[in-house]
Amino acid sequence: MNEIKYIGMDVHQTSTSIVVLNAAGRVVTSAVVETRAQALLAFIQGQPGTLHLTFEEGTYSAWLYDLLLPHVSRLVVCDPRHNALLQAGSKDDPIDARKLAELLRLNALRPVYHGHHSLDTLKELSRSYTTLVQDGTRAMNRLKALYRSRAIPCPGTKVYSPSYRASYIDQLKPPGVHQRAELLYQHLDVLSLLRRQARRALLAESRKHRVSRLLRPVPGLGPVRIAVLLARVQTPFRFRNKRLFWAYVGLGLVTRISAQFALVNGQLQRSGKAPAIRGLNPNHQRELKEIFKSAATAAVQRPGPWQQFYQQRVDAGRKPELVRLTVARKLAAVTLHLWKKGERYDAKSLKSTAV
Repeated sequence: MNEIKYIGMDVHQTSTSIVVLNAAGRVVTSAVVETRAQALLAFIQGQPGTLHLTFEEGTYSAWLYDLLLPHVSRLVVCDPRHNALLQAGSKDDPIDARKLAELLRLNALRPVYHGHHSLDTLKELSRSYTTLVQDGTRAMNRLKALYRSRAIPCPGTKVYSPSYRASYIDQLKPPGVHQRAELLYQHLDVLSLLRRQARRALLAESRKHRVSRLLRPVPGLGPVRIAVLLARVQTPFRFRNKRLFWAYVGLGLVTRISAQFALVNGQLQRSGKAPAIRGLNPNHQRELKEIFKSAATAAVQRPGPWQQFYQQRVDAGRKPELVRLTVARKLAAVTLHLWKKGERYDAKSLKSTAV
């Protein structure tokens, strides 16, 4: 009999705790092995039956996914933010591994997407570029903080310009602070050079994929945003509809409702209460949310149907930030539709449905 086994792994830098459950939820075996390919494969290959395996998304998840996927029938890399059961009761590595196996047996895990190795290069280049952008922002913030701590006004971006650096640095009298500013400028220059190199490599890799050309005409989606979008999403078929995509990018609305039914003339009927909107979903891909919010801001500043849509609703009394949110949701829906269908953007044909 080919029995199903549910395997939970709690992975750490040096050791991995593994618990195997049968279909009834009883522990078949457990072990602690080194976090090395040979030890992990030896344990998995030594288990008979149909193997279902899970571990949490983390530092080792991509490596483990590629290593173990060929040796199991089902592999779920789960989102640790949704594993509330792990927070209850006592906690250690074997307990966590057993809880993961139990959640897998109950089909109560939220999977994290892993796949499409053809996009691995683009994904790594995207991470390099976004990291350098973030590091550059931190360096600029440190520079302004240095001047502000000495009550030196530094509005705008002039303080970063090579033409004005000497005049700003001369205002810093203490030698240590003076030298610190010079080092921060050197740090910023190196980051700027690396960012430009990473951007060129990212765009060159992105141009190899047809979808980057397909999405280029969508208002607000420039080449860098499209490259990062492609690297993060990889395939649009992960999402059955636009609402699931909205939730992933952080544009899904969270609603709350209770006591939906009332007793009317002895019959249970819907009460007609409207769900209360509690804002946007907090669990999302932050870079994608920034992409579509920035794209919406750019789209409504450009003459065309998107600007008309925005202006009509602002003139009708709606808050500008809420209208921009609506535009961001519509841009995300249009992007998903074009990507799935392989169609090119046409403002006229999409006007009735998109705006």
